[in-house]
Amino acid sequence: MQKSLLIVLLVAVFGALAIYFLNLQVPSYLSFAVGAIIAAIINFVSAPQNAIAAAAYKGPIMTLYVGNLPYRVNEAEVKTLFEQYGPVSSVRLVRDRKTGRRKGFGFVEIAEKGGQQALTKLNDFIFQERTLKVREAKSQDTEREDAE
Repeated sequence: MQKSLLIVLLVAVFGALAIYFLNLQVPSYLSFAVGAIIAAIINFVSAPQNAIAAAAYKGPIMTLYVGNLPYRVNEAEVKTLFEQYGPVSSVRLVRDRKTGRRKGFGFVEIAEKGGQQALTKLNDFIFQERTLKVREAKSQDTEREDAE
């Protein structure tokens, strides 16, 4: 479960208990509105600073191919691994169309400067008992030119 969702649930439970035990005669629509505002504030405050930095990053971005990923890994874990080197714009883990299972590779869009560093540091890096293969991703246009 995500940390922010857990925090919002805890605040909602404590808020409901406070209203119940203090015997406050508060209309339900007002309770809902106050709860939504408090949840938004908590979610904003507890947002990771790297996510805010990645959303605000406007510089050059490179796409990295990441192979030999564990099948159980999710996008958040890969993003956390690569955020050590720079702002990550997106993580896409490839899935099989028929089964929906992950295929063990994906793509990470990261700031160019951090991407070069991540490429050298994370290639042949052991991650969850698997040795990662990190390369600069080729566009489909480049692959077509190479085939001709």
